[in-house]
Amino acid sequence: MKIARASVPIWFERLPLHTAVVAISLIWTLPTAGLLISSFRRRDDLLQNGWWTVFQHPFDLAQFHIGNYIDVLASQGMGQAFLNSLVISIPATVIPISIATFAAYALAWMQFPGRQVLFVAIVGLLVVPLQMTLIPVLRAYNDLGLAGSFLAVWLAHTGYGLPLGIYLLRNYIGSLPRDLIEAAAVDGASHLKIFMRLIVPLSMPAIASFAVFQFLWVWNDLLVALVYLGGNQDVAPVTLVLRNLVGDRGQDWHLLTAGAFVSMVVPLGVFFALQRYFVRGLLAGSVKG
Repeated sequence: MKIARASVPIWFERLPLHTAVVAISLIWTLPTAGLLISSFRRRDDLLQNGWWTVFQHPFDLAQFHIGNYIDVLASQGMGQAFLNSLVISIPATVIPISIATFAAYALAWMQFPGRQVLFVAIVGLLVVPLQMTLIPVLRAYNDLGLAGSFLAVWLAHTGYGLPLGIYLLRNYIGSLPRDLIEAAAVDGASHLKIFMRLIVPLSMPAIASFAVFQFLWVWNDLLVALVYLGGNQDVAPVTLVLRNLVGDRGQDWHLLTAGAFVSMVVPLGVFFALQRYFVRGLLAGSVKG
């Protein structure tokens, strides 16, 4: 005679999973929470004790102030730096996306000699550290008179972003239904018409995902801007101004906590605007049907 097993509530079965997710989320969020709290504390308080000490007297508002944000926003060149970051980030995102989408379509659906070898070479560029290219590219920019200009940073970020963009988009575009592409070709559509009418609309999730990654990377970049712009304040982005604001010896590092959240405004806006496409792009190809 079989004994029926007592039914276990669903919430109890999922309790370990939910507990693990909550724990990971808290651990992941903890540094950001500490940075946020530190951005509202005075410099002397930051030097004397840790940010977690505010919870000893959580309702004592006297331990918080907005002076760090005022100093960052009122700093000389911050407004121009925001405009410079937009001027740098938008073309440095649009240009590699455009080139990578064309190249991905060609590598996925056009037949030509050496296609696979070219794709393998592009993927191989992903493992090349960009630091190896800084001196040769900078010397070339100096010879061409491009150093210290927006064009230098646009070209650099385009070159650094293309291997990843081509790799991601080629895999996505290559997974599109072959019958759809062949039907358009039978109807007399050229490669350009197939690309504009079919490939681009169907690939928007992948394009948006790469756009988010590329924009965040360019907006938060300091190394490439510092090397190719050379500290030129007329074209300096937000990261370069914040670095100068903190000081050469890091004596004003408390301003960096506020500057970090000031510089997050635009990336967060871009992410939330493209969030639905970003999620679809991440999930693309995970389910077939």
